[in-house]
Amino acid sequence: MKEGKRIKGQIRKALSGFYYVYADGQTYQTRGRGNFRNRKITPLVGDQVVFESENLTDGYLLEILPRHNELVRPPVANVDQGVIVTSMVEPDFSYNLVDRFLVTLENKDIEPIIYLTKTDILTDLTLVKTVQALYEGIGYTVIAAQPDNLNELERLFPEMLTVFMGQSGAGKSTLLNRISPDLQLATAEISESLGRGKHTTRHVELLPLYDGLVADTPGFSSIDFLEMTVQELPRYFPEFVKAAPHCRFRECRHSQEPGCEVKREVESGEIAESRYQNYLQFMAEIENRRPVYKKKK
Repeated sequence: MKEGKRIKGQIRKALSGFYYVYADGQTYQTRGRGNFRNRKITPLVGDQVVFESENLTDGYLLEILPRHNELVRPPVANVDQGVIVTSMVEPDFSYNLVDRFLVTLENKDIEPIIYLTKTDILTDLTLVKTVQALYEGIGYTVIAAQPDNLNELERLFPEMLTVFMGQSGAGKSTLLNRISPDLQLATAEISESLGRGKHTTRHVELLPLYDGLVADTPGFSSIDFLEMTVQELPRYFPEFVKAAPHCRFRECRHSQEPGCEVKREVESGEIAESRYQNYLQFMAEIENRRPVYKKKK
């Protein structure tokens, strides 16, 4: 076989063993080299790659360039920001779930944006204002959905690879369809019997949108902190990081230690009780996590 030219590009879609790589205004259908599997390398959507190809349909990936980060669910690499789409009602708002997403994004060095949906069916907006005040106070961007404020989200897209995440039924695909109707992404009604949405997104694909790239990804309602240690966890709560230098002990874990500034700020209301309780729960989950044993070859 005659060797094709070496080209640098980005994987925009992965489907059925094929990787669709965008380079120089064109999309090339490629396969991974056999030795990728032997070396336990899995190409991901979002990867910058080097590939060879003589035409648009018979390319081969040669090299995966170093990643800035990667997500397992959804499988995307080199993500700049994550929009946490969370419903205020049907399904009900969950501080715990939002904090799980925030910790996961902080762990991967991904900028979080909290987008509150279904605010239009609330008669009382007290909870919306409470949620906004809490998370904006920490330093996060919070957008409450309004019919006329989509441009608040759109202005965040340019030059960014954005992932949408949140519990099923929160309205991620519906939201993207509103932002760009020509995407025609599949949407589904909430399954009332389950109280959560059906998974409607079948594969990960990067969609060009407002001078950036957006991945529409499956919603999921639970996050396991499989890669995180107890020592790392406090780093992913920005308000804890700010308070920690004033703790009596340098390696304070903000649970049982005396002279803990984080606990003092929780008691004084400077740090939200919900955030602290979720932190303790996440810590317990990490401590009680079963070790993963790798099979011997």
